[in-house]
Amino acid sequence: MSDFWGNWIEAVRFTCEAQGVISARLMLFASGAPNALEEAAEMVTEKISAFTRAGMAADQALKEGLGFYTAAEHAYLPLKACVHANSDRLLGATAH
Repeated sequence: MSDFWGNWIEAVRFTCEAQGVISARLMLFASGAPNALEEAAEMVTEKISAFTRAGMAADQALKEGLGFYTAAEHAYLPLKACVHANSDRLLGATAH
């Protein structure tokens, strides 16, 4: 919480990147692309995996006594990585 503006900017960046992934998937689904069904299945399974990893990271941080805010930061990293990987895959690395 000590870096308010840095955290705020990261929250905006993450939100925009996530919205880009959502938009790309909606276009994929709406267009009836041949890989739409696989993308939908991947979307569900990756969420389970990312949130499981996030929970485990937060749990480990709390077990180590690192505090709530640090646990939240640790939990955020798997979600950030998942969204970023989807953005690279769906929108291409040049979209950032």
